[in-house]
This record gives sequence, structure tokens and C-alpha cells, in this order.
Amino acid sequence: MKRKVVLFVLVIIANLVNGQELDPLESKNKEAQTIWVNSILKSMSIDEKIGQLFMIQAYSNRNDEHEKYIKNMLTKYHVGNLIFMQGTPEKQVLLNNKYQATAKVPLLIGFDGEWGLDMRLKKAYRFPWNMTLGAITDNKLLEETGKRIGEHCKRVGIHINFAPVVDINTNPNNPIIGNRSFGESKENVTEKAIAFTKGMQSVGVLANAKHFPGHGDTATDSHKTLPTVNFTEQRLDSIELYPYKKMFKAGVSSVMVAHLSMPQLEQNIELPSSLSKTIVTDLLQTKLGFKGLVITDGLNMKGAANYNTPASINLATFLAGNDLLLIPQDIPGTINLFKEAILKNELTEERINHSVSKILKAKFLAGLANYKPISIDSLQQDLHRPKDNVLHRRLIKKAITVVKNDTENLPIQNLETKKIAYVSLGNAKGNDFFKMLKNYAKVDQVSDKHLSVLNQKLKKYTTVIVGFHKSNKHPWKGYKFTNKELVWLQEISRNNNVILTVFASPYSLLKVKSFTNIKTVVVSYQNSKLSQELTAQALFGAFKTQGKLPVSIHDTFKVGEGIVVNDLDVLEYTIPEEVGVSSEKLKIIDKRIDTILKKRMAPGGQVLIARNGKVFYHKSFGYHTLSKKRKVKKTDIYDLASLTKILASLPMIMKAEEDKKISLFSSLGDVLPRYSKSNKDTLLLKEILSHYGRLRSWIPFYLETKDSITGENSLQYYRKRKSKEFNIKVAKNLYLAKSYRDTIYKHIVDSEQRERPGYKYSDLGYYIFKEIIERKYKRPLNKLANEMFYSSLGAYRMTYLPLKKFKKSQIVPTEKDSYYRNQLVHGYVHDMGAAMLGGVGGHAGLFANANDVAKIMQMYLQKGSYGGKKYFEEETIEKFNKRYYAHKKVRRGLGFDKPQIRPQEKPTCGCVSDKSFGHSGFTGTYTWADPESGILYVFLSNRIFPTMRNRGLVRSNMRTKIQQDIQDAILY
Repeated sequence: MKRKVVLFVLVIIANLVNGQELDPLESKNKEAQTIWVNSILKSMSIDEKIGQLFMIQAYSNRNDEHEKYIKNMLTKYHVGNLIFMQGTPEKQVLLNNKYQATAKVPLLIGFDGEWGLDMRLKKAYRFPWNMTLGAITDNKLLEETGKRIGEHCKRVGIHINFAPVVDINTNPNNPIIGNRSFGESKENVTEKAIAFTKGMQSVGVLANAKHFPGHGDTATDSHKTLPTVNFTEQRLDSIELYPYKKMFKAGVSSVMVAHLSMPQLEQNIELPSSLSKTIVTDLLQTKLGFKGLVITDGLNMKGAANYNTPASINLATFLAGNDLLLIPQDIPGTINLFKEAILKNELTEERINHSVSKILKAKFLAGLANYKPISIDSLQQDLHRPKDNVLHRRLIKKAITVVKNDTENLPIQNLETKKIAYVSLGNAKGNDFFKMLKNYAKVDQVSDKHLSVLNQKLKKYTTVIVGFHKSNKHPWKGYKFTNKELVWLQEISRNNNVILTVFASPYSLLKVKSFTNIKTVVVSYQNSKLSQELTAQALFGAFKTQGKLPVSIHDTFKVGEGIVVNDLDVLEYTIPEEVGVSSEKLKIIDKRIDTILKKRMAPGGQVLIARNGKVFYHKSFGYHTLSKKRKVKKTDIYDLASLTKILASLPMIMKAEEDKKISLFSSLGDVLPRYSKSNKDTLLLKEILSHYGRLRSWIPFYLETKDSITGENSLQYYRKRKSKEFNIKVAKNLYLAKSYRDTIYKHIVDSEQRERPGYKYSDLGYYIFKEIIERKYKRPLNKLANEMFYSSLGAYRMTYLPLKKFKKSQIVPTEKDSYYRNQLVHGYVHDMGAAMLGGVGGHAGLFANANDVAKIMQMYLQKGSYGGKKYFEEETIEKFNKRYYAHKKVRRGLGFDKPQIRPQEKPTCGCVSDKSFGHSGFTGTYTWADPESGILYVFLSNRIFPTMRNRGLVRSNMRTKIQQDIQDAILY
């Protein structure tokens, strides 16, 4: 008795202090709401009123019998509300419309969609779990998430979503909440829940705070038994009830009451909280002043169902003060028991009217006064919108949390000094993580059944990325390290510089006894494809990491901790809408590619498009050859042909100019003495780079090496086996005399000049520049380019002489050569002159995939910087990306091709800015970058397969048509 008096006094004081007058079920159009509610209430029989108190389960993946059962419940027992469970969005919409047409009063449709419709429905959208969202510091993103989930709910006819979970998960061993909670900080949980609620209710979908009074510190699952929460009232008031008090003031529409034993609040320890008047009425509605809809947790759960018979439980929960009974069992028996209780004066019709009025007010708020059937047209499109994908990416990016970075492993840079391995632990796959890691650097996946052998294999690596991957199916179970995995982790960390990336609940780290040897720890919370891909990007500095731990890991990592790791200027991989490009409009590129393949313009290829350093389109298409035996992969490398000029020679020329080893205003004769007495003596290097030097376009050196009678390669110049005199490998089983290298250069020196100056594209200048560069740096061009650029850029798939680094199966063949090498040119440079130089030419010889081409082009776009490293001064980039002979109708810059000046020229679509630059290649390659739009475009193909007579790609201008498509797809 004494305790009840104290509680009554506390209730009075609380009401005076709180001044809680907010009715979250009240519509802005209060008068219309009142009229609608009263008109329906007055027309109802007692059976119909009781039926309004029930929300029963409906499935969209069951048979006709289930549908008949639901319709019977609606017509015979007047059930007023449904909660849809498993199924598909399409089937749910169809059934929803049927059931609404059957019901006399519009049905309030409920749903458990804490992370979106995917929680119950196949082919529906999934947002991150609450624990992931709890790591985000920007609560506006939580509000946006609530809004998007609300829009999805509304689209399939859901009016109340049983979210958000506001349990403060202070028990790491909680078997049912876990990742469903925003974390252990009451302030963070509350802020996140309020933001989520605000977003969802802003689009007319009612939110639900659960599980009152607090399920966060339980060790058992209320689905299976009755958990006990045995804390003092002071503790409950300061922790468990904290978010509810704040959320009530913020206007949450409903509360779900859990099935818990709470000895400090309810003296009967066997009575679930959902059946306790002390908790549901005295605490929730009187003391805390909540005026919204009070809903039980599922009454089929053992935490409630074990207490009594279903009908008795249902009556007890209603008498305790609940308005809406969720998933009640034995509806007929319950209706009879309710009516018996009325006759016995245990229950009044006034009490029923009170709850029915609240339910009807909720229905009015949800728009059911003007109910319309839900359209199924474009349903999947509406549930998988680009803007949802953009938000999802932002959420994951903002959540990724670096909790340790002792040796400043992150972001990973200085790639030229790194040798990186990836080791996968856990019972789930990390394929998407590994694939994305390889976009940034050469990363080897290393594994073995034996720990000792694995450690031996790892000795040659400077950095070991350990990915701990656990199932992404459930947010609360299956996330822990096994004892074996813990041993392996510690042993790997003891011997290596480890970056541990955790694709599971942060609670998984609780079993790690020591982090002393683990230099870097990153928590990614989930093992989804998106989480894997974005985490890989974060490791290399594609964006800043800002997440904060939502829970504590013993005393090692505290709640709220998180190290900000700044981004580097490296490529990021995203979706079109994140960079202001329409994915819908980009579909025309796929059609172009289909045309390329159908008309055999090329057997296959790669296309990469980025904007402002973010790759938003990256696809491989077709096959290596027309036989269609090997599909093109993004990692496959192509002969770049003349792209070599701007990706190998030009960066070295720019470097030499910065190092003052050459001057653009130097004459050729001054730089290379062999030209001093030639007709090219006074040519300026600037003129040669601009293709204004009156040089011949090319010289077919190989023709001179053929036997004049047989037409075969002359034995004077060639052998099938390598020897001291014949050591220039041209192709498989074809070696050129080493003396012929000087002959090539002599031919260039002696070659005639065009009589009049003017624009003429020429390869010869790059033979010359190769010789200049190698003389100045006393190193071969291929080694210089790799050491100074490719290795530090992470362009490890860009190389000369690809057969020395890659399997033949990773190299796309170019041509069936019947005029010189008489074989399939595969892994050897196609250009005959470059081949006769041993595969390393200044004008040709480079191989790469689209991704690595993009890295150098992006470095140019970023005015000489990439990955935290300065390759060139900004002035150098500007100097070389400038036309010096535009007044002579020369469109070229220094090395770079530029947009057309004369109408007959078609180097671009004509839709790019004058600041743009790029180049094309004979084998079917093309790359272009535009500083104004931020667009970077790479197209690679082997269009000369089967032979160079295949000119369909050139005649169709397909490469520049795609360039136009890109421009047309830009939204802003």
C-alpha cells in the first residue's frame, strides 16, 4: 500500500513537471478527425468495437486457405487491423487491396520493418541495422532514413511500422536486441530514435517506440521465455525509460509494451509487463503522460503466451491499459471473454470506446478516411529508387569506424613500398571486399589450412588486411569469433602488420583478449556487399571515416570513440546519382555496347566513367575474341596503342621538364646530337609534342625486313630462337637482330620532312622522346614509368611487356596478324614499330585495364596529385594542356589531344569543354577528361580483331557517341 501511495504522489509530481499535453494521435485537422472517428464509433456494435482492438497476422506467401481465413476474421469477427508478415511486395499489395475491400472499416496495416521492408518481404529494400546507424554522428541522415522507410511502407499500404527499437543495449549478450539497438548510450539512442521517428511520421506512417519499458539489458529472448529486468526504479528511470520520455515530447505515435518480468515495477514477478496495469497504465500513461497508441508486443510470444490461456491473456493486456492487441490468439474466445467481462462489470464499454477512438484516430492520421487501393504498377521501381541507394551509401560511409590506427596504417598510401595480403576469417564470404581492394593496389588473397604455413606465406608482405566476415542474415546472432579464429588472429597479428576489418557486430570484439599486436581495427558492422565495398575504399582513403562506436568493448574501446581518418585524392566507386548523373539515361550506353557486339565492331571491351573522382559506371562487356570462349573481366588488360603517348611518355616528358632535364623550347639537334645535321635539327620539342613538326606520320619499318622475293621475314633480320645477336623479341618465336634498333633511329633521322608546316599526327616524335627520356634518366622507359608513376598510383595492371607480369588469360588478344608476325598477336604489342623495339615504345606498347588508365587521367584532372602524392606542379599540367598553335589550326596540346577546331575533325563528341583533353588508340581505345564537368571517360576494346580491316567502331564513331551519352546523362 505504501508503495502505491508513493507511486501516486510521483505520478502527480511528474504530471505537474512534465506538463504533458501532447496527443500524438491528434490530426492537424482536428475537427474533421473528430467527426470521422465519432461517426464510425457510433455506428459500431460491441462486437465490431472489440474487433477493432485486434491486429492479426497476414501472410502474402501462403495459399488460398490463409486468404479465406483472413477474410473470415474480417467479416465474422470484425478484426480491424492486420500485421503483414513474410511474402513479397507485389502479393502484399494485392492482398492488402482485397482485405481492405472486405473490411467494413478501413484496416490499419502494421509491419515489422526496422531496417525496411526487407525485414519481412523478399525483393524489398534493406537499409542498415540500427547498430550501424548508431555509429553515425549526423542525425539528419537518420531522419532521412526514417522518411525513406516510411515512403516504402506507404507504397505497399502500411500505416504503422513497428520501429524504431529504442532499447538501450547495455547487455552485450542480449540474445534478441543486439544490432537492432542504436547502441548503449541513452543520449545517442534517443537522438537517433527521435530523428528516425520524425522522418517516418513526416510522410504519414506512424512510428512505434519499442520495447517498453526496456529490453536492452536482458539475457533471454521474450519470444521463447519471460526475461527478467531486475533494476531499481532509479536505474530504470535514468536509463531504460530515458528515450521514452524524450520521444513522447517529440510526438511518437505509439509505443509497444514488451513481455518482461520487472520486479521493481510489478510485484508479481510472473506477470509480464504487457499485462501489468502498474506498468502500462500507471507508469506509461499516467506518470509519463503518454497519450498515443499503446500496443502489446506479439501475444503469440512465449514471454506472454506461457502466462495463461490466450483469451485470458488478451483480456488481461487490455485491462492493463493496452489499446491494440498484437497477434492475439483465439479471437473467438477472446470476444466472448470480453463480453463476459462487461457483464461482470470487470470491463466497461466506455473503456473499449476509449481505445477504439484512439485506434480510429490513428487510422485517420494514416489517411484511411480517404482510403484508396494501392497500385501495383512500377512497384519494384518505386521500392528500389536511386535516391535510396545514394542514402544507403552515405549511411554506410558515415558509419565505418576506425577504433585503432596506432601505426597510421590508414589510409593506405605510398603503395610503391607496400606488399599487401588479404586473409579472410569467419564463416561468410568477403569476395566483394577483396575485389574492391584490388581496384586500389595489388592485393593477394592468402590462405592455408595450417596456421604455421599461412604465417610462412605472409612473411613476404608488409601489410596484412584481415577481414572478419560473418553472416549478414540476422542482426543479433552468429557474429562471434570462434576460439580457433581468435588464435589465428593473434598469431597473424604477432608476426605481421595487421589491419583488422570487422564485418559483424562490434560485440564480436569482446572475445579478443588483447589488441596489443593488432595495429589497426576498423568496424564495419555488417557483411553486406555495400559495406564490404565501401570499407575497402575507406582503407585506401576514398573518403573520410567518421563513425563513432555505439557500444563499448570492455575498457579498450569506449562508446563514442572513433578515429577520424582523412581521405586521399583517390578514385571512389559509387553510383550515378551520387554524382548528379542519371542511371536511367546511362542505359543508352548499354544499348551502344550491344550494338558494338552484335555488329562485331569489337569482340568485347571495358568502359569506365567517373565524375569528380568518383567512378559511377564501370563495366566489362563481351569476350576476348569472337569465339566467345573467355568473357572480358574488369581486371583484363588491353593493348592501349597510342594511349601510351599520354600515359607513359608524356608523364615522363613532364617530369623531365620539371626536373629541368629538357626544355620545351630546345631544338631537337641540341637535345639529341644525331639530329643536329639532319633536316630536323631546328625542330622544337614543343612543336613535336604538338604534332606541328612536319614529321612523317609513321614509317613501316617492318617492310624493309621482309625478303623482297618471298615476302617472308628475312633471315637476315629474324630468328625463331633468341641469341646474342637476335635478342629483340617481337612476338612468340620471333626475334629481331639487335642491330636493327639503331637502324630504326637512323631511318627517323634520315626521313624526309613535309614541305609545309602544319598539323600532322605523327608517331615518330615519340620514338624520339623515348630516346631522350632514356638518355636523360639512364633507365628504360618501361622501368621509369613504373617506378615514378604506376607503382605509387596503384596502377599495377598498367605495364609494358605484360607477359612478364600476367597470365596470358588476363591479356586480351589484338589481331590475327597475317602480314608480319603471322600469328595471333596476344600479349605482345600490336604496333609493328614498338614490337621491333622489343615491345617498349614511346608511342605504343603499354597495356592496362580501364581502371588503371583512369588513375593517371584522374591525376591529371587533379592537377598533378593523386593518393596524397604530388606528381606534378599545377602549372605543369596547365602548360601541357594548352594549345600553342591554335592559330595554325592545330588542335593538339603538348602531347594531349584536344577538342576539334576544324569541322572535319572528330576527336570528341563536340560536347566537351575546350579545357578537356585525352587521346585515342588504333586498337580501339579512347580516354578523355574534362575539368569543367569533372567527367573522366575510358573506353578499351580490341576492335582490330580479327584484323585491322575491321573499322566498324571507327566508322560509327561509337566511342564519341558514348561520350555524348555521358554528357546527356548529367543532371546537374
